[in-house]
Amino acid sequence: MTFEIFLLSGLLSIFPLSELRGGLPVAVLNGMDPVIAYLFCVMLNLLVSPAAFLFMNTLHKILLRFTWYKNISEKLLNRARKKVEQGVSKFGYIGLTLFVSIPLPFTGAYTGTLGAWVLGMDPKKSIIAVSIGVMIAGGLIMLFMWLASLGYGFAEFFFQNQQGSHG
Repeated sequence: MTFEIFLLSGLLSIFPLSELRGGLPVAVLNGMDPVIAYLFCVMLNLLVSPAAFLFMNTLHKILLRFTWYKNISEKLLNRARKKVEQGVSKFGYIGLTLFVSIPLPFTGAYTGTLGAWVLGMDPKKSIIAVSIGVMIAGGLIMLFMWLASLGYGFAEFFFQNQQGSHG
């Protein structure tokens, strides 16, 4: 286990497009103990929500003076609102947690936090909801990697279980 792997998995864990989906597999597949990898990558990803709220309440307001920034941020915030709004309007903070816990692109801590901010949700409650979602997402990613290590591809695992329940 090298410093470079720690750095790479840490950066991937806080990078908006990869988050835990990138950081955890890189860490584990490069020899980091799975428990250490989970704790390290999840703790870094937990920093995203408070940092994003801080940014949106301070620097974002200053940067809105620039047309290029305003155009980009409006697109990103509209996308985040659309993605988060349906689940949150039905289920509130639990919906936010569930949204963040799904380890798919554009469903992580960044989109969840931006969506919560746009919808005017309470920052403290949102950070808690996003944090729980991050921990669940990390657990799901670790589960998927464990299943893959047993020789199950994702499709084979689900199809095998469906075939077994019919026969």
